Amino acid sequence: MQQTIVLTTVALVVVWGWLTWERSPFLALAGAAVLVFGYAIVLAVEFLAVAGVNQGDPAPRASAAELVGAWWQEVRVAPQVFSWRQPFRWRCLPDDEATQAVGDTGPAVVFVHGFVCNRGLWLPWMRELRALGVPYTSVNLEPVFGSIDDYVPLIEDAVCRAQALTGQPPLLVCHSMGGLAARAWLAAMPDAGARVRHVVTIGSPHTGTWLAQFSRVTNGRQMRRDNGWLRGLQQREAQKAPQATYAGFTCWYSNTDNIVFPASTATLPGADNRLVIGAAHVAMAFHPEVVRGSLALRTSTANPSGERAVS
Repeated sequence: MQQTIVLTTVALVVVWGWLTWERSPFLALAGAAVLVFGYAIVLAVEFLAVAGVNQGDPAPRASAAELVGAWWQEVRVAPQVFSWRQPFRWRCLPDDEATQAVGDTGPAVVFVHGFVCNRGLWLPWMRELRALGVPYTSVNLEPVFGSIDDYVPLIEDAVCRAQALTGQPPLLVCHSMGGLAARAWLAAMPDAGARVRHVVTIGSPHTGTWLAQFSRVTNGRQMRRDNGWLRGLQQREAQKAPQATYAGFTCWYSNTDNIVFPASTATLPGADNRLVIGAAHVAMAFHPEVVRGSLALRTSTANPSGERAVS
């Protein structure tokens, strides 16, 4: 799907230029700019919504400079992810195999991406882990627009493969909807909690997101605020772990997340909730502190009281 979008955009730019260049080079360039950079306008609308919806949220209110900075982050990062890594490079850096020699003695990492993404999202992380000798596995969540419950077997497989690499429960690192998929897996599998070291979520809509009200696909509807699927998930989690239900979670969230807002919807009660000031939704997955802090949890999973903020 993403390959089709990218290649169609390139074709439209070429056709538009061919039809208009002789008549008006300015018109040809302007039209090409709209086709190539029109997504920046959509992002700007999202950040305007963030500014309004977040006014009643407990998270610190973002300044205009922080919102503009987050918009610029996403303008730069989105093409790298959605026009290159995911459509054309997602097969690069394949998952480690159980028979591969591993130099690291800690647990492996399992990567779980979010809505309309694939394992290509994690390529920068994968390069770093390879440099460190840390083994990893990943998933491609399919069907793309299916129920989040459909992803449970895929995560189960990735966790089994990751544990086989080191013999230790792995660390789960999840972006956006991937955090809900991980929670669905934990709720569905009887022994799942004992088979993971810790769960990291980055911009995950744990209590839904305002933006999901416009979605008509199954997993999009499951991310609406206060919907039946989320309530059912919370009930199953409470039944499995009535006390300290989310003590094994670290949740990164931002006051300028343009997909998951209000900001505090990306937190969980009793989790180690960490606020990232001025980070956009996709860009937050590559924030240096998020990467460093998440990987540190492979060997230290203490859950300090209170919340912390990074910028």
